[in-house]
Amino acid sequence: MRGSPYPLEQSLGISWYATIEDGIGGRLRTEPEDFVVEEIPAGPWKETGKYLVVRLTKRNWEQQRLVKELARALGISHRRISWAGTKDRRAVTSQYISIQGIGPADLDRVRLPDIRLEPAGRSDRAIALGELAGNRFRIRIRDCDPADLAARVAGIAGAASLEAPNYVGIQRFGVIRPVTHIVGEKILRGDLEGAVLTYTGAAFPAEPPEVRDARSAFLADRDVKEAIRRFPVRLTFERAMLHHLDRRPGDYAGALRALPPRLLSMFVSAFQSFLFNTLLSRRCGQGIPLGEPASGDRLVFPDGREDRVTRENLPAAALQVRRNRALIGIRVPGSESVAGPEREGDPACSLLDEFGIAPADFAAASRVVSAAYEGVTRPVALRTDIAASVEGTDVILGFTLGPGQYATTVCREFMKADPMQMI
Repeated sequence: MRGSPYPLEQSLGISWYATIEDGIGGRLRTEPEDFVVEEIPAGPWKETGKYLVVRLTKRNWEQQRLVKELARALGISHRRISWAGTKDRRAVTSQYISIQGIGPADLDRVRLPDIRLEPAGRSDRAIALGELAGNRFRIRIRDCDPADLAARVAGIAGAASLEAPNYVGIQRFGVIRPVTHIVGEKILRGDLEGAVLTYTGAAFPAEPPEVRDARSAFLADRDVKEAIRRFPVRLTFERAMLHHLDRRPGDYAGALRALPPRLLSMFVSAFQSFLFNTLLSRRCGQGIPLGEPASGDRLVFPDGREDRVTRENLPAAALQVRRNRALIGIRVPGSESVAGPEREGDPACSLLDEFGIAPADFAAASRVVSAAYEGVTRPVALRTDIAASVEGTDVILGFTLGPGQYATTVCREFMKADPMQMI
């Protein structure tokens, strides 16, 4: 393995590459068409049901903003729109969404640029997060280092396949403003004021100057009315929080709840993702191969059953993995209590202790956010077949990933570039 030299990645627990070859450099998303994503639905859909299932194709739209605009065009609450996975903004993406209580003819009222809505069926329930079979990607990396480009691409792709640490990608935390997990940590600590101030007031260098200035001024003087005046209209979520604080000063829980429920629920889960990345990087740093279980890991079986790996059962666990009967995973605790022998020597419990966070804190956060934060297990390795080709100084990658896996995890193995070049 090879360590990442980039402070942004390191701060998010993304510290290692699986491949040791030099990167090809380059830049992602020069044009939205350079990053094409096609969702593979869990379907099939029905012919009846109170939810209309729609295939949504969008170009260069941030998903939360698009959902709000779509709801406005349909004259409904955005809470009636659900989806299985959040798709990239600067990209051309297709995915399936469910909309409660409308018919195909209602879609004709939508006049938004760079989107296409196609009825796909109906359902008795809303599409749930994670309810998809996977995603297909076709990605063009432009302006790569031309020196031995084809040979380096072949070396990284291996025998047309790749195995890499299954990191939660930077976009989960925010590339321009990597604060999502920090807000989640503050919610877990019961510091709701700090959570609101971080989301609204933390300024970052890559933001436009007027946005940085507005955030910094609010953090310095806490003048809500002045912040409403200064915050650009496009910062709709921040402004919703500020308007709530203007009406109800000091009600930071209410300010958080002014956010869309799905966005609000993402903060604590982003902190769990940060914990996973950190645990995975520590595992890599110890030289433990991705394909070999270690004490403290979990074995994940096709039927959903999990077994904890201990020093005593390590040989049997390794045999299960070699025979492809189970995947190796890392479990990040949530609101469930872990005690006794199961807690002893568990890397995730030790990491939570370092942060001073306990299962009761996840339960308390659930009452604020109205979302359950149980423990989550995620495989340590991402494996996929790669179709790679070179056109001049551009590299084109085609591959398919399962739910919750990140295309940027694949791209960073090839590029080994500053993450700001992968926005």
